[in-house]
Amino acid sequence: MDPQIGKAAFRIAIFVTGTAAVLLPFQEPGTAEFGVTILTVLIGLAAIGVIAFVVRRSMR
Repeated sequence: MDPQIGKAAFRIAIFVTGTAAVLLPFQEPGTAEFGVTILTVLIGLAAIGVIAFVVRRSMR
C-alpha cells in the first residue's frame, strides 16, 4: 500500500471517529441520532484498526 494512501485513509478515519465522539455527549440517549452516532464511532474505530493492520502488514 502506498504510504500516502494509508496516511490519508487513517486521517479520514480519525476525523470521522473524533467528530462523532465529540458530538456524542450532546445527543439525547434513546434517539435515532444517538444510535447513528454510536454506530459511526464503532465503524470509525473498526476502520482505524483495519487500516493499521493493513499498513503494518504491507511494511513487512
